[in-house]
Amino acid sequence: MSTGRLAGKVAIVTGAARGMGAETARLFAAEGARVVLGDVVDDGVREVAAGIGASARAVRLDVTREDDWEAAVRAALDAFGRLDVLVNNAGIAHSAPTLDCKPDDFRRVLEVNLVGPFLGTRAVAPVMGESGGGSIINISSVQGMVGRAGLPAYTASKFGLRGLTKTTALDLGVLGVRVNSIHPGGVDTQLLREAAGGIELSTEVVDRVHAHLPVPRVGRPRDIAATSLFLASDESAYITGTEIVVDGGLIAGIPGAGGR
Repeated sequence: MSTGRLAGKVAIVTGAARGMGAETARLFAAEGARVVLGDVVDDGVREVAAGIGASARAVRLDVTREDDWEAAVRAALDAFGRLDVLVNNAGIAHSAPTLDCKPDDFRRVLEVNLVGPFLGTRAVAPVMGESGGGSIINISSVQGMVGRAGLPAYTASKFGLRGLTKTTALDLGVLGVRVNSIHPGGVDTQLLREAAGGIELSTEVVDRVHAHLPVPRVGRPRDIAATSLFLASDESAYITGTEIVVDGGLIAGIPGAGGR
């Protein structure tokens, strides 16, 4: 039963064809929002939007293209008349040690993971300001808090997104726009499974890999979607320029004898 925590709000969610993006779009709609789902996976994003129903629209959105962003904002305004929330969820990863990481691969990760949210912020903030304000939620990573060997491009992009979040929060406060970042740990999505070599693994097996955490399981897309819901809602009206780590305790510290 919906509590209507986003009643009357309109959101754009990127990377919405699967995983955290799809779950976020579904949860937002269940809580009363109307949602524009963007992705480069055309069939997937249309399928998710169709499953949500009349309160959803699907658009092709390559987050590295300014014209795609303009079209997504127009779609939100044409369909629903306003725009209140942006979830910059789209992202890619590339695994290679620093000396093996090709410059083109490094640039591609930064284009999607960092330039994409920058372009999205520029596209939506003026429109949000005209409606009295809004909330921009950047999905970063625990690799935006601590480094990780073998992921130079991904780590750099997620640290950069954390910094962009803070700067844009300062710049956009005058428009009534709040900007925050979420930093997931391991989440059971296609991206995680691709990072594991595309091996077919059950959730139970993936949970066992994460059993050493204080919360002894892998993250679920719903864990991240619920955090985005809080930041999108008026419940977080006095929160901006900060990060929320959602990692089951992964980077809390070094466990002692009492840990798992």
